[in-house]
Amino acid sequence: MLDIYQSGQGAHTYRIPALIVSNAGTLLAFVEARRSGSGDTGDIDLVVRRSTDGGDSWGEIITVWDDGINTCGNPAPVVDQKTGRIWLPMTWNHGSDHERDIISGTSHEPRRPYITYSDDDGQTWSQARELPELRQPHWGWYATGPGNAIQMTEGKFAGRIVVPANHSDTQSDKDHYYRSHVFYSDDGGMSWNLGGTAGPATNESTVVELSDGSLLLNMRSYAGVHRRAVSISTDGGESWSTPVLDEGLIEPVCQASMVRDDRSKPPSKNGRLLFANPASTKRERLTLRVSSDGGMSWDKEILVYPGSAAYSSIAVLPDDRIGILFERDGYQRVSLKCLPIDSR
Repeated sequence: MLDIYQSGQGAHTYRIPALIVSNAGTLLAFVEARRSGSGDTGDIDLVVRRSTDGGDSWGEIITVWDDGINTCGNPAPVVDQKTGRIWLPMTWNHGSDHERDIISGTSHEPRRPYITYSDDDGQTWSQARELPELRQPHWGWYATGPGNAIQMTEGKFAGRIVVPANHSDTQSDKDHYYRSHVFYSDDGGMSWNLGGTAGPATNESTVVELSDGSLLLNMRSYAGVHRRAVSISTDGGESWSTPVLDEGLIEPVCQASMVRDDRSKPPSKNGRLLFANPASTKRERLTLRVSSDGGMSWDKEILVYPGSAAYSSIAVLPDDRIGILFERDGYQRVSLKCLPIDSR
């Protein structure tokens, strides 16, 4: 296990990891650099480190987006497999606005989605561009990911980029105000469309494409029973089934990560799914779970870290190992642990 970011080294705290592998095989580890405190608001920059040797060594911290005292975060990166362009959806809010104020509508400004991209393997990034078409006027809070987005490969939606996100709905007076949603692009990221909403009582989510071309959305749940919520889309994310709770996935109400791994041995007909979260009612015991039936059941689990652990991001590495970038030890470190293929 290798510490990629450590509190006090360049920023007060580093949080909200996202790990992807570029078409060139470079590992990119994104986080929020919380400059003056550990909280979710204030002077927060989005940064990345790169590894060109499979995670053994890492370059210096690169600032992707710094907007002074304001909050820039929630990385949800994805690689366009055709062009190699790395897209990075993210979100912004005024640095003095807290989440509770944004949700209640008493903040200076709402929280808004933005996007940037890199065409040089993550070394430099375009100017952040706002995506106002991806939020409704009655939404307050907004968050992309956090974690990886995906590009679909099956059927009529092949090539579609799908980004998991969530929002709060100020028009809701009956149900919990958080809801998961997605947005997508069918033209390689040049334009973006708002997809369907799943909820209520769900927010931070992770999405995978199943072997039949449907999408599985796995969501943080506020149902009060410490279980993940899941929903299915058969139309590329434009609509979602009523969420149900996955009794096999305990959670402390926290972010989780999930990817599809088509390189499993032996091969899985349905595409092997890898899922990681704190498998507890507390933020501890980060656990990797494996499903060979499209998330219907979880037939294997591997304890990644027994102590304090929270947000995570999974990537299948070029050498077939599984890389898990995660927060640990009371948010003091963001570390990378790589698991060999035979541990799957």
